[in-house]
Amino acid sequence: MTQLAIVAAAVPVTAPKRDTVIRLAGLGKRFLTSAGDFEALRGVDLVIREGEFVCLLGPSGCGKTTLLRILAGLDRHTDGSVEMRPERPGHPLTSVVFQEQSIFPWLNVWDNVAYGLRARRLDRRIVQEKVDYFVEKVGLGKFAKAHPHQLSGGMKQRVSIARAFANDPEILLMDEPFSALDEQNRAVLQEELLRIWGDTGKTVVFITHSIDEAVFLSDRVVVLGGSPGSVVDDARIGFPRPRRVYELRPTAEFGALVSRFAGHIKAGVSDER
Repeated sequence: MTQLAIVAAAVPVTAPKRDTVIRLAGLGKRFLTSAGDFEALRGVDLVIREGEFVCLLGPSGCGKTTLLRILAGLDRHTDGSVEMRPERPGHPLTSVVFQEQSIFPWLNVWDNVAYGLRARRLDRRIVQEKVDYFVEKVGLGKFAKAHPHQLSGGMKQRVSIARAFANDPEILLMDEPFSALDEQNRAVLQEELLRIWGDTGKTVVFITHSIDEAVFLSDRVVVLGGSPGSVVDDARIGFPRPRRVYELRPTAEFGALVSRFAGHIKAGVSDER
């Protein structure tokens, strides 16, 4: 039996001995619309611990992005509670990488990555060291002085990732950052992200519509289903790291997990009809 076969199956989630950084209890979100109240999330219970890479899956309209916006402080919940570990003095609690390219077109790569650090008025030497490190980490050392219009879509997302990590947040929130990329660039950036995450130990909450992507990247996959969205599955992924997507994808264990989560998503779509 291969090593993968031994460890790859999703198993019931048992909390590792790490500090809790996010705790949601009975979380709900309602919006007031012209047609009346719209309930996006209902009764979401979720605990995320320090250093975990957690992917949120679910059909369109199940509230994934709404949940991420609440965690980012961009929106407020209407029911339940959100507890997030207090940030370290002088450090942001969260950084967000969005699906759409959100780098500043008038700044070059280096200055885009430095933006958050400069906004915090850090010492110039610290800014230099951190920006140089993460620009190299995402493979853009030769493009440090290039502007966004000179970069490909994948390179622009590398800039967004470098900027988020360089700002040294407690939690990194990512909303389908690779969805607009072709398969080859997506696979490269997935592995790049895992390498940087492994080096930094950040807590990551990652939204995706791709089941393959969720299984490949994460320590845990949390599936939201229905409308209003609620947690319908929470499974730990046991594949060893480091991972290679083209090695994992053909395995029976990988396929079984994809099938499991696809069943939940299909049921969620059916429930909306």
